[in-house]
Amino acid sequence: MRVALGVSYLGTAYQGWQSQPSGQTVQDQLERALCAFADVPAITMLCAGRTDAGVHGLNQVVHFDAPVQRPMAAWVRGTNRFLPPDIAVQWARAVPATFHARNSARARRYAYVLLESPVRPSVEAGRVGWVFRPLALAPMQAAAQHLIGQHDFSAFRAAQCQARSPVKHLRRIDIHRRGPYWRFDFEADAFLHHMIRNIMGCLIAIGQGLRPPEWMAAVRDARRRDIAAPTFAPDGLYFLGPRYDEALGLPERTPAFDWLPL
Repeated sequence: MRVALGVSYLGTAYQGWQSQPSGQTVQDQLERALCAFADVPAITMLCAGRTDAGVHGLNQVVHFDAPVQRPMAAWVRGTNRFLPPDIAVQWARAVPATFHARNSARARRYAYVLLESPVRPSVEAGRVGWVFRPLALAPMQAAAQHLIGQHDFSAFRAAQCQARSPVKHLRRIDIHRRGPYWRFDFEADAFLHHMIRNIMGCLIAIGQGLRPPEWMAAVRDARRRDIAAPTFAPDGLYFLGPRYDEALGLPERTPAFDWLPL
């Protein structure tokens, strides 16, 4: 039986999602916990979207072919017994054998939470990005419009990106502020490696008045990474999860959505 899990995690202590020889990744932790619960030597899984070191996940979706029969609720509670406190399975569902956590996704969603303050964060360190210069909303909103739609995002692509094509369809960028905190929401069919963090670097430069909003279009059209701003910190980036066909009945939210600022 193929099983899909929704997983939330704080990425601060890990070297990203994807398994590494060090074993210090979210995937490594989850696979070890599943093996311990199922009492099998190995379980291989695939995820909806790999996250970098320091990036968090609120509804990462994975799938695997269960080697043993267990109730869906048991996959949640049993696996969580073997996971560290900063990773937790939120839900489990039986899915068709044709389901693929990555290939079946119709869209992916991220949010970036940013603190604007002359003083660096403390209790929220690692959970928010930080700028000490004031930001202006209107220029950032104007700049974001230059990225909506289907474009070649090579200028926002990491050198080590393994995506077959740099062309992606960015459906929305929403920007909100509450007090000193900003939230940037992104949704696209898929994202390139470091794409959001590179866009954030450009948006912040524009929000601080260092560049005009039209610069975003020039960066986009140049298709050169060296034209764009430096890659912004991973701390405030959250993978909100994928979107699937409604017929699958997979949850699109977890309780952590209500904790996330704004």
